[in-house]
Amino acid sequence: MKFLYQARNLSGEVQQGKIEALNNEKAIAMLQEKGLLPLSIEKEKETPEVFREVMRIWNGASAREISVFFRQLATLIEAKVTIVSSLNAVREQTSNAYLKRIIGELVDNIEDGSPLSEAMQKHPDVFETLAVSMVKAGELSGNLQRSILFLAENTEKNYELSSKIRSAMFYPIFVLSAALIIGFGTFAFVLPKLTDVFKDLNVDIPWYTSMLMDASAFINRYWWVTMSIIIFIILSTIYYLRTEDGKREWDSFKMKLPVIGPLFQYIYIARFAENLSVLMIGGIPLVRGLAIVSEVVNSTVFESVILRAADEVKTGGSMSEVFSRSSSCFPPIVAQMIKIGEDSGKIAEVLKNVSFFYSKEVDRITRNLSSMLEPILISILGVGVGFLVFAILVPIYNIAGSI
Repeated sequence: MKFLYQARNLSGEVQQGKIEALNNEKAIAMLQEKGLLPLSIEKEKETPEVFREVMRIWNGASAREISVFFRQLATLIEAKVTIVSSLNAVREQTSNAYLKRIIGELVDNIEDGSPLSEAMQKHPDVFETLAVSMVKAGELSGNLQRSILFLAENTEKNYELSSKIRSAMFYPIFVLSAALIIGFGTFAFVLPKLTDVFKDLNVDIPWYTSMLMDASAFINRYWWVTMSIIIFIILSTIYYLRTEDGKREWDSFKMKLPVIGPLFQYIYIARFAENLSVLMIGGIPLVRGLAIVSEVVNSTVFESVILRAADEVKTGGSMSEVFSRSSSCFPPIVAQMIKIGEDSGKIAEVLKNVSFFYSKEVDRITRNLSSMLEPILISILGVGVGFLVFAILVPIYNIAGSI
């Protein structure tokens, strides 16, 4: 728990701040160890967990903001500015209220004697395990600035890969969402009027038109039930995809999709290779690096393969053997290149080349994605519109024939 204090230092000046301790007595003892005479100390009122979660979601800290944070911090540390002063300077430049509060807590923890990596570890929603491990390696090696600079570049590359996923998915999601909204409006407001015309003229209606009219009448009369069902399905799907089984099935399904599947595979390979190479250059052992990368690759399918590789390396084997048996995730060329890196002792350099190659492949696919997806989407929409038009035109032709 955290305590707010006022204390007098050895020169007689009164200073105030925040300290973390198990209880009030421990907090007083810690202040005395620092040569401070406590004047007042009280437990800090904690923000309810619900409000903290809302604040995190509402404000959050984007990958771009985290990347800027690391780059500014590395620049200041390189200029021989102390870590606390560097963090305070970065905090003043940060416009994100949530990130500013997190940086303030980092400063408080460091002033209480914690290293930067330990202070970052208390905020897993902002700093991933990879970032904490890299900073810790930099602290142990005495080259913190280099580790933080690696982190800044690595975060930028991860952000670019994530942005490519979003840009690739925007077009199909937009088209399908627009089709769903237009289709709902057609069923709710347009088809009921045609249904009334058909009933008044007492025309023979095919079974598929009758089915369409029944659905339209239901949606028109019970539109709120229809909307509730759609919202329930969406929320249930989101909830299921957040479970372990749902995420595993979704990750496996994504990679089997036409056109988009290879894009996801290449992004995961590039992310794996880039992050592992950064960790190894930063001095993180291979087994530990594989365990960390498995958490940040953002695919349960790849995570299981990478963890198997870590177990294999731990027992004296090689990760290239595991990857060669997992061709659905890692193409044979990746396993062969990693084997070359293992044999030559240059795994980090080989992984950099793998990351560069697949990043280029991701760029190529995303540039051509619209032209590749367009015929597929047009075919899907064409079938739906064609059925709708056919079901409406047949009764109209029957009316025209009976006149």
